[in-house]
Formats: sequence, structure tokens, C-alpha cells
Amino acid sequence: MIDDPTDQIIGAAIAVHQELGPGLLESTYEACLAYELVQRGLTVERQKAMPVVYRGMRMDCGYRLDLLVNGHVIVEVKSVERFEPIHSAQVLTYLKLAGYNIALLINFNVRLLKNGIRRLVLDFPESALRSSRPLR
Repeated sequence: MIDDPTDQIIGAAIAVHQELGPGLLESTYEACLAYELVQRGLTVERQKAMPVVYRGMRMDCGYRLDLLVNGHVIVEVKSVERFEPIHSAQVLTYLKLAGYNIALLINFNVRLLKNGIRRLVLDFPESALRSSRPLR
């Protein structure tokens, strides 16, 4: 089975949201969520710099993932009035460029957090369902 910690990430995000509520900066939610995930035994990289390969050239001025959990799940933290199509497009682009398959887009600026969570999956191959190694 695929190592998919998204349920654990969502549980941690709910705990952070219950404690802090809506209305704070994204950086606050990111720091608290990272702390909560580590407390739950997950590995977390914050603000992971990712290069862009453009026409065969590696450009180190790429982009940063808010959180990379267990080495393969992207978590993009938002604190916005509502999701816009660009938010999902951004995360899908991150998945494509980084070569990962699973991401969570979490908006903490909502009354009920379940309304602020989107799980995105990119190119989920059938063969991965039978694999015991994490997707990359």
C-alpha cells in the first residue's frame, strides 16, 4: 500500500485550526502545522526550495514548497477569503515540476476547516496501487 499520510496531515491541520481559529498569517499556520506533524511522528521540510529545469538548464530560482511531508506529500498553506482556481493550478504545477503525486491545499481562513481542504492527485498510476514504495 502507498504511504499516504494525508489523513494524519488533515488531523493535524484540524488540531491547529481548533487551537488558533481563522484570521492569522499563513506563516503562523505553516509553523504550527509543521510542529504538529513532527509531534505526530511525520518528517517535515519547511519552505523546501525546488529548482525549475527550463530547456535542460537547472534554474535555482524556482519555487518553495510550504511543507513537504514524509518526502512526497506537498502541503500548501493558505489563509485567504476563498479558494480561487489559481490556488489549485499552483499546486498542480508544483506536483508536476517536483515529480510528486499527492498534495493538500489547506485554507485556514475558514470557519470549518473541512471546507478549506482540497486533496490533489496528479498522474496516479495503476501500478502504484500495487507498489509498497512511496510515490515520487
